[in-house]
Amino acid sequence: MTAKIVVAISSLAVAFTAAGCMNFYEIPVEIPIQAKIDVSGFQRVLVAGFVTGGTKNIDPNTETARLLRSQLRTKSDMRVIDAEVISLVDEVDKQRAVTGQGPAAPAPATPDEPKIKTDKDLPNYEAIFSNADYWKKIGAQYQSPLIVTGTVMFTEVSKSGVVTSPQTFVDAQGNSHYREERAFRDLKGYALVPKFVFIDGRTGKQLYEETFHEEALYPSGQNTPALSSYFELMDKLLPAFLNTLSSQKIKGSRVLLK
Repeated sequence: MTAKIVVAISSLAVAFTAAGCMNFYEIPVEIPIQAKIDVSGFQRVLVAGFVTGGTKNIDPNTETARLLRSQLRTKSDMRVIDAEVISLVDEVDKQRAVTGQGPAAPAPATPDEPKIKTDKDLPNYEAIFSNADYWKKIGAQYQSPLIVTGTVMFTEVSKSGVVTSPQTFVDAQGNSHYREERAFRDLKGYALVPKFVFIDGRTGKQLYEETFHEEALYPSGQNTPALSSYFELMDKLLPAFLNTLSSQKIKGSRVLLK
């Protein structure tokens, strides 16, 4: 055995001995994340309404406005304005009728079908977010608040793929164990794609926008209510939405050696 090898083995022995004497301390930490836009100039916030589509199993316009208002009441310093939720799909069609352009999308074949079926139908309606005169008029009704609006697509999805799930098995000695098993399954669920648009109610001009995408998939035999899935998906993106308007803190931990 060479001298270098002996030195290396001795060093490792010392290192392991030292590590064995070390104490590990886990301490909680909070990491601040700055807000994405400055809302210090606003005392009020109006969640006006959304261009929505995809499915009529729920009303994404009303549900999204109601949920965001509830969150902002508890996690924002701005006063949340209670007002009737605007159906922007109907508003766009009304504006186009006044100018003689007709509806932005063809009428659905049945009352159960939404006017906006896929994201390809959205461009016909998104021009309203650039209509500064319209939003300035809305802002004047509510003392020039920050206006929250945008689009919400809530659609049914079906996919097939390999799913990993824990399975129990008993060995030859009669002991129970768990192992991961992979199987090809049909899945169905919902996709939620909201785009939040923030507008200055004093000028009617857009300040910021951000788009999110979340999916929830379940075994094809599982019956998951659409509204339940909607809230599950919204819960995932609410922290990012709130961080747009106010600084947030992410809780975590760090390990210290002593």
